[in-house]
Amino acid sequence: MEKDIEFESPETIKAFQEKLLKEDLKYLEANSAYYRKLFKANNIDINSIQTIEDLQKIPFTEKKDLQLRNDEFLCVPREKIVDFVTTSGTLGDPVTFGCTDKDLERLAFNEAKSFSCAGVGKGSVVQLMTTLDKRFMAGMAYFLGLRKLGAGVIRVGNGIPELQWDTIKRLRPDTIMCVPSFILRLIQYAEDHGIDYKNSSVKRIIGIGEGLRDTDFNLNLLGKKIKEKWDVQLIATYSSTEMGATFSECPCGCGGHVHPELIIVEIIGEDGKPVKDGEVGEIVVTTLGVEGMPLLRFKTGDVAAKVTGKCACGRQSYRLTPLVGRKNNMIKLKGTTLYPPAINDVLDNTDYVENYVVYVQDSEAGTDDVVVKVGIKYTTDFDVVKDLKDRFRAHLRVAPKVELLPVPEIAAINFPAKSRKPVKFIDLRKK
Repeated sequence: MEKDIEFESPETIKAFQEKLLKEDLKYLEANSAYYRKLFKANNIDINSIQTIEDLQKIPFTEKKDLQLRNDEFLCVPREKIVDFVTTSGTLGDPVTFGCTDKDLERLAFNEAKSFSCAGVGKGSVVQLMTTLDKRFMAGMAYFLGLRKLGAGVIRVGNGIPELQWDTIKRLRPDTIMCVPSFILRLIQYAEDHGIDYKNSSVKRIIGIGEGLRDTDFNLNLLGKKIKEKWDVQLIATYSSTEMGATFSECPCGCGGHVHPELIIVEIIGEDGKPVKDGEVGEIVVTTLGVEGMPLLRFKTGDVAAKVTGKCACGRQSYRLTPLVGRKNNMIKLKGTTLYPPAINDVLDNTDYVENYVVYVQDSEAGTDDVVVKVGIKYTTDFDVVKDLKDRFRAHLRVAPKVELLPVPEIAAINFPAKSRKPVKFIDLRKK
């Protein structure tokens, strides 16, 4: 059997990616109206792009480019598109992506490798607590990847703890996949209804959409809270519709592994130049092997660092640290720079907090005004607002404003009709 490129030397991996990059550049020049214009406008001879470092000669692609000139990115006739999906709209209006049959095969390959990296294999049974509808690429990708891997799939969808536990009892999955904060709802439901969840069939949880670790790879407050309650293996992942690839941790939990066949990653500083390995910057991706809508140097808006060096699992492909946050969501609160996940982490680790939403808006002083609106599970005999502010100061050094609202009112904000993910951050700043 051919050796997985992820276990080859960094030099071999780089040469492998550069070969694929040259093929993709030729494909883009021949088939992409957007990139053909970009090459011409910037006098770029694609034959001069021989190495990953040479990518710096090419301008970035940004979200606004996809929004304003969406059709120009399509590289195949519309009738060749077999699956239409959209982004979640985290940074604005959703963007439409068209996937060809070949692209779905690529997604299956990506997820099969990612699940395998996480420890899932033939004979495993995975309960998907994610939607396959609402134009969501990932739900389809998970199903296709598990099918390719030869694992069993239980498509339950998101929410409804009662149905999730009934399914676990009936079908005995060893792995569940969901948004990590939902695990706390599952645990609470189990405790309230006498379900012996600690001795269930579930041995592994794969998290999507939310972090489980800090950048030092230790479990964050949410991860610790889950682990203290339920001693299962926790695996974090990072992905996006635009890149059609997933960075999944292996059981060592030391960063999300890149699949070199699928994507090239640059980490870019404020000056637009690559930072040193290990330094934090914006994730910029170049997709490899995408047929419908490939992207070149796409700025994701996500902030993380690249980790090099051989992982204990034996893979030598580079990894990404857990996300620090989204570049556009960076907050300046009373002189301290932070990202929403840091605020979420404190709230997710507070027992009496049922739900919450974080608002950021401009203040009269020209700084960021942060208001955390919180729903409380039960009545307390202490000052909740003061306690929360103390918790924020202990972990973040600063405290935002805190307001208490009824749980149903916040739930309506968290789960608007069209959203595929819980809405916990609302940015009202004029940028």
